[in-house]
Amino acid sequence: MKAKLAYLTQRAKNLVRWGKKNTSLKARLLLAAALWLSAMILAAGVIIPTLIHQYLVDDAKIQLTHALDELSANIEVDNDGNLILDGRLSDPRFQRPYSGLYWSVMTEDQSLRSRSLWDKQIDVKNKGRHANGPNKEKLITVYRTLYLPELNEPVFAIVGVDEDPVEEALQSIIGQLWIILILLFIGVLILIGAQVTWSLRPLNDMQKELVDLRNGEADSLNANYPKEIAPVIHDLNALLFHYQELLDRARNHAGNLSHALKTPLSVVKNDIRQLPEEYQSQLLIPIEQIQGHIDYHLGRARMAGARNILSVKSNPSDRVDFISIAFDKVFAEREILLINEIDPELNVAVEEVDLDEMVGNLMENAYKWARSTIRIHSEIIEDTIQITIEDNGPGIPEEDRKQALKRGVRLDETTPGTGLGLNIVNEMAHSYRGSLSLDESSMGGLKTTLTLKVAT
Repeated sequence: MKAKLAYLTQRAKNLVRWGKKNTSLKARLLLAAALWLSAMILAAGVIIPTLIHQYLVDDAKIQLTHALDELSANIEVDNDGNLILDGRLSDPRFQRPYSGLYWSVMTEDQSLRSRSLWDKQIDVKNKGRHANGPNKEKLITVYRTLYLPELNEPVFAIVGVDEDPVEEALQSIIGQLWIILILLFIGVLILIGAQVTWSLRPLNDMQKELVDLRNGEADSLNANYPKEIAPVIHDLNALLFHYQELLDRARNHAGNLSHALKTPLSVVKNDIRQLPEEYQSQLLIPIEQIQGHIDYHLGRARMAGARNILSVKSNPSDRVDFISIAFDKVFAEREILLINEIDPELNVAVEEVDLDEMVGNLMENAYKWARSTIRIHSEIIEDTIQITIEDNGPGIPEEDRKQALKRGVRLDETTPGTGLGLNIVNEMAHSYRGSLSLDESSMGGLKTTLTLKVAT
């Protein structure tokens, strides 16, 4: 019994662990309902048979009590002091041998018994609380101690009936009861499943609308939702609207600033070039610093994200091919070979312009430093894609890699640039919940790994 209980307890714990791992609300609700129903059905399967058995035993004892009353009324003592039964009892089973219904009357010296006992006695134990019949069958009994005025000793009278018919009736009832309980369990569980499905239907509608948002087919959630989740939908729509407004405003300001500063800076540069060379070198450096600051902050403004954050999608393989066409022309004299191994079926959840900015900066660095070959490949890890760009150039020492990602840091002052490229890529990747890492390439140069979310 203990082993069975331990087994059931372990099974219940396993089910609870499964329910915790499973993120489906429907599965959790159905699991809780199934566990509760199972407990109730098991309790009913144990308690109801016990109550029925007690009822059948009590009913049998009531009938036996009537027979005992009749037996007590008919017991007499003859002139010789012997116990006799005056007449027959009304139940004919007392006259049929081994019928299952028996009576016996006993004193210290003498006894009477029913014909149904034939030549045997009721095996009385523990003062009548337990008794066996002539065939060792267990009996349901009632007993009484009589005091007759003709005798100086008490008379013990007992009436018993075979318990097997009661047990057989109980087993038959239990079989039918379990059929009813199992049907009840299945019916109630189906009803609960239908109720849970109907109750969670608004969440399914929300999921469909979110899919439309991700695909760019809608810009808000517009279905009718129950009052319990309506505030969440309202706040989500407000957040989407606020995000889109801020994004539009930031990009408009960035565009206006770029347009407003471009012409004055060009004029100032042209005017400086008209000055003597000793003045040019002094004035062009701060102008270049101003240009670097503008480029950096405009790049930060462009990292505000996509116009529709849930529906952006870009193909890295296509963008690499497109960008490489331009760089092949710019660095044509170096005869760099670029190998694009990115799966053409993969898409990332990044706006195309921002992906061009990130991949373009990394490819430009590779073209600048590679001796002959650039290899670009990808790997999917769970819900992210790692775009890796490797070259066979000199690379970056391990102690300088973290420094290279900082804003404005240039490890080689002899090569043109502002030192903003890797920093902008790093921050743009972070704005898309991605990352940028630098490592040593198997080709001997630098390996840059850009991690981004896979678009669904």
